[in-house]
Amino acid sequence: MACNNIINPTSRRDFLRNAGCGFGAGALAALLRQPVFGATGAIPVSAAALARRVGKAKNVIFLFMEGGPSHLDTFDYKPLLNKLSGQKLPASFKEPILAMGEAGNPIMGSKRTWQQHGQSGLWISDWFPHVANHADDLAVINSCVSDGINHAGGVCQMNTGSIFGGRPSLGAWVSYGIGTANNNLPGFVVIKDSEKEVINGSRNWGTGFMPAVHQGVEFSPDGVPIRNLDTPRGLPAERQRAKLDLLTQLNTNHAASRPDNTELEARIRSYELAYQMQAEAPGVVDLSRETDATKKLYGLDERDTAVFGRNCLLARRLVENGVRFVQLYSGAGSGWDSHTQLEPKHSKLCRSVDKPVAGLLADLKARGLLDETLVVWGGEFGRTPMSEQSGGRDHNPGGFTMWMAGGGVRGGQVIGQTDDLGLYAIKDRLHVHDLHATILHLLGMDHTKVIYPHQGRPERIDQNEGHAYTKIAKGAV
Repeated sequence: MACNNIINPTSRRDFLRNAGCGFGAGALAALLRQPVFGATGAIPVSAAALARRVGKAKNVIFLFMEGGPSHLDTFDYKPLLNKLSGQKLPASFKEPILAMGEAGNPIMGSKRTWQQHGQSGLWISDWFPHVANHADDLAVINSCVSDGINHAGGVCQMNTGSIFGGRPSLGAWVSYGIGTANNNLPGFVVIKDSEKEVINGSRNWGTGFMPAVHQGVEFSPDGVPIRNLDTPRGLPAERQRAKLDLLTQLNTNHAASRPDNTELEARIRSYELAYQMQAEAPGVVDLSRETDATKKLYGLDERDTAVFGRNCLLARRLVENGVRFVQLYSGAGSGWDSHTQLEPKHSKLCRSVDKPVAGLLADLKARGLLDETLVVWGGEFGRTPMSEQSGGRDHNPGGFTMWMAGGGVRGGQVIGQTDDLGLYAIKDRLHVHDLHATILHLLGMDHTKVIYPHQGRPERIDQNEGHAYTKIAKGAV
């Protein structure tokens, strides 16, 4: 079979179309979810899959409370906790494996005031008065279970499915499974609430053994989300395009002898994406275009809520413009960890996220976006009913709370149950693997069929162990 030879290809696509009889272009099209050779009228695989999907969600906003928020003081009401406060754990309870070894410590009651909210009567504490106004939109999962006893393992598993590093993140799986809806923006964006490093760092939004093109793009939390994006003054567009083409040619030549290094392909793609973003991204991240009423809804006018409020508003703008997966970190650097002084620490953090999260839910609903945007709230684990030093609680992966809203979720329901002290999940236990499978289900994907072959093994987000909790969706029986 004869192949046309091309000397000094002027672009990466020229090289891939002609090298190896064009098979490289097929691989690139698979990576970028685009038609092979730019065929007109062709439908990308991701668009076809979305057209047939069962779930309603098109995007995900994952609100990650890093450090482990206390379910016992927020969304899982346990009256017995206060009745037995100061006493030892009853003998009928299996002694837990504690991270810091506080076996035998007394039970610590909750100082929160609890009320039922909405027509559904969901119990929510006074730490989330604004979110409580959206009780009928929430599916509160009180029976979550993780294997991560410490932060490194817990955060890693909630993001990748494993307590050990090296696997693709949930956002990467979503990008791989349904592709991007806007080629001028990243498909997966991560935003922290400070410059502090998240436990495990960028591995939480990495791709592991999957092509690096699916990794999360970290935006800055300092008010200028995308740094170094502006075109240099005085640089004509045609000159910048020529520089990028030359750089692409050099990178392509370098990558040609390293076909197994997906990071090289991702780097080439990142330069092209940055060029495309220069035209579209500045408008997307420009919050000055929002009305004063919208900014106030998210709490941008208050010191305590301004940072997370800005991130939530930016998340709405990103999914509105086709970004598939946005992950917001609250308490970057294990801020929600409260081995001591739980009351002042959680009070401050809950106040910082309550109004912004409620504003996000209200804004998405008002714009008709809530049904197609799945909002997930939670951390890597919960806290124990037993006290630790100076009024704190230890890590508890055996039973904790997360909630979901929008994205086809049936709101106003409580899923699962922990025991009377909130120590162990005892009904409808949902492991992290099940949570990930459920998120893919709501996005219209069968998690058993979203497979990436790696070293002869068909890899899945749930490590072949999860089950989607289909009853969470509207209309489910």
